[in-house]
Amino acid sequence: MPSTEMSDKSLVNALEQELLQLERKLSPENKDLVNQWDALVEKYKNEDYIFKVRDKEIKIKTHSESLSHTQVPKIAMPKFKAWGDRLRWQLQENVPGEFPYTAGIYPFKREGEDPARMFAGEGGPERTNRRFHYVSLGMPAKRLSTAFDSVTLYGNDPHIRPDIYGKIGNSGVSICCLDDAKKLYSGFNLADPKTSVSMTINGPAPMLLGYFMNAAIDQQCELYIKKNGLENEVKQKIAEIFKAKGQSVPAYQGELPESNDGLGLMLLGVTGDQVLPADVYAEIKTFTLAQVRGTVQADILKEDQAQNTCIFSTEFALRLMGDVQEYFIAKKVRNFYSVSISGYHIAEAGANPISQLAFTLANGFTYVEYYLSRGMDINEFGPNLSFFFSNGIDPEYAVIGRVARKIWAKAMRDKYGANDRSQMLKYHIQTSGRSLHAQEIDFNDIRTTLQALYAIYDNCNSLHTNAYDEAITTPTEESVRRAMAIQLIINRELGLSKNENPIQGSFIIEELTDLVEEAVLQEFDRITERGGVLGAMETMYQRGKIQEESLYYETLKHTGEFPIIGVNTFLSSKGSPTVLPKEVIRATEEEKQYQIAMLQNLQDRNGDKTAKELRHLQEVAIQNGNLFEALMDTCKVCSLGQITSALFEVGGQYRRNM
Repeated sequence: MPSTEMSDKSLVNALEQELLQLERKLSPENKDLVNQWDALVEKYKNEDYIFKVRDKEIKIKTHSESLSHTQVPKIAMPKFKAWGDRLRWQLQENVPGEFPYTAGIYPFKREGEDPARMFAGEGGPERTNRRFHYVSLGMPAKRLSTAFDSVTLYGNDPHIRPDIYGKIGNSGVSICCLDDAKKLYSGFNLADPKTSVSMTINGPAPMLLGYFMNAAIDQQCELYIKKNGLENEVKQKIAEIFKAKGQSVPAYQGELPESNDGLGLMLLGVTGDQVLPADVYAEIKTFTLAQVRGTVQADILKEDQAQNTCIFSTEFALRLMGDVQEYFIAKKVRNFYSVSISGYHIAEAGANPISQLAFTLANGFTYVEYYLSRGMDINEFGPNLSFFFSNGIDPEYAVIGRVARKIWAKAMRDKYGANDRSQMLKYHIQTSGRSLHAQEIDFNDIRTTLQALYAIYDNCNSLHTNAYDEAITTPTEESVRRAMAIQLIINRELGLSKNENPIQGSFIIEELTDLVEEAVLQEFDRITERGGVLGAMETMYQRGKIQEESLYYETLKHTGEFPIIGVNTFLSSKGSPTVLPKEVIRATEEEKQYQIAMLQNLQDRNGDKTAKELRHLQEVAIQNGNLFEALMDTCKVCSLGQITSALFEVGGQYRRNM
C-alpha cells in the first residue's frame, strides 16, 4: 500500500478519534441539541408546524405570503454549519417556545388574537363598561385592563368626606362592592376563553379579586338560569327578597352599549347561591374558577418601593398574597395570574430600564421564596406568576423581554427545579407614560409607536399603547382609538411583523442582551449584600436608587443634553408651549352621588349579614386560616371599606419605614 494512502488513513483515524473525544465531552443534553439541529430546521421549512399546549394539538402555518408572493417565514432560522455555533445559539437564544425562551415562550403567536390590552377606568362602573365595549368592539378576543380610582386603590368606600368625595371616579373607576363588579364587566362572558381581564390593584387586591370571581360565578349562574327556563322563578325570588328589605332591585344606570347583551345584570343585589340549589351553585363555582382568564396586580413589594398604594403591613399583605395563591392551587385556578410582578411603576417613578428589570425580577424571586416557605409546590404556583414592564425609548428596552425570560427560565430550572411551564416568564408591557410630554402632544404618538415596535418585536404577551393626550388629561375616545390603531397597524399591516423573531441574529441585539443581563446580575449582588429585597427595603435602597436615576434623567432633560423633540429642542415657532386640555374628564356629581347612595342601600339591606361575615373573617385571620377563602363569602355582602377596616384590626396598617 502506498505511503500516502497509509498517511491518509491514519489522518482519518486520528480525526475520528478526535471526534469521539469531543462527543464524549458533550453532555447528553447538548449532544441531543447538536444531533437534532437538522430536524429542527426542517420543522420550520415544512408547510405546517404541529405542537401541543396543555395536551391540545395545534397546527400553525410556518410561512405567510406577501403581496409580491414572497413566502415570509414566521420563524427565521440561522444558517450555522459549525456545531459550536449551533450549540451556543441553542443554549443562549434558541427558537421561540424552547429553553431559555429568549425569543419567546410559545412556538408561535396566538392566531386571531392581537396582544392588545387597553387600560380604562373613569367615573362609575357603567361609564367604564361602555369604554370597555368601545375599545373591544369588533375584536375577536376581549382583553380588558382596569384602572381604579384612588378611593378604591386605598381600600376605601365612596363617602361625602372631603378627602374622599373629590376622588370618587376620577383617574379610575369607582368599585366598592360586588354589584359594581357585575356592572363593570357586564356583557363580557368572564368564563369565555377569549375574555381576559387585568386589574391594576394592589393593597386591596384580594377584595377586588373576590368581587371579580363572584361576578364571574354569578354570570354562569345566570346562563344556567336562562338555559333551564328558570328566569321567571328567579326574578320572583329576587323581587321577594327586595320587597322584604323595603328596597328596589338595583339596576345598571343609563343605556347599555350596543355590544352589551346584559350578561351579569340579572342577579344584581343577590348572589347565585340565594336563588339556586347548593349543589348546582357549587358545580357552577368549580367550573367558573377553572375557566376565568386574567391577572390581578397584587404586587405589594413594588408598592413599597415605588407606587405607594400600600394599606396593610407588609407582612400581612404578603400573607394575603400567599392565601390567594394557596386558594388558586386548591381550586385549580390555572388560567388566572395571582400576581403581576410589576416594573412599570418602578420605571414611572424614575428608574432606568436596568434597575426596573433587576428590581422586578428580584421581587419575583422573593415571592417564589415566600411561597416555597409556605409549603407550596413551585410547579403549582409558578404558572400563576406574571410580569408587567414599562417600555421606554432607551436602547435597553429593545431587549427587556429577552433578558427577563432568559434569567427567569435559568433560575427557575437550575435553582428551583421547576418544570417547563413554570420556567416561562409571561409579561404584559405598556408604553411609557413618563415619555409623554405636555408640549407638542401630537409627537407622543410617534414615541408610543416606536415603543410598541420594541415590544412587539420582543414577543411581549400583551401590550397597552398610551394615548397621546394622557400627558394632559384622561384619554378621549378619539385618542384611545389612535392608540389602539398603533398596534393594529404594526400587527396587521407592517410586513416584517409577519415574522415572529425579527430581532434574533442582530449583532447589536445580542450585544445589548449580554450587557443588560450582566448589569441585572450585578444589581442582584447589590441587593443580596443588603439582605435581599426585604432587607434592602428596610434601608429604602430601592427608593433611593429610583430617586437618583430620576434626578439624573430630569437634569439631562432640563439642560438639553438629553434631546426631546418639541420639548427642549426642535421647538415650534411659538416655542412649543404646554398644551392645555379643552376638557378635563372627571366623574360627574350624579355618578358620585349614585355611588354613595348605592353603597348605603347595600349596607342597609345586608346589615345583619355584614357583622357576622366580618367577625368570621377576623377569626380566620387570627386562627391562620385561608383569608381569601373567607373573602369569597365576605365579598358577597360587604363593601370594600368595611372589609379593609375589619382587616386593619387584625393585620395592621401600613407604616413607611423612616
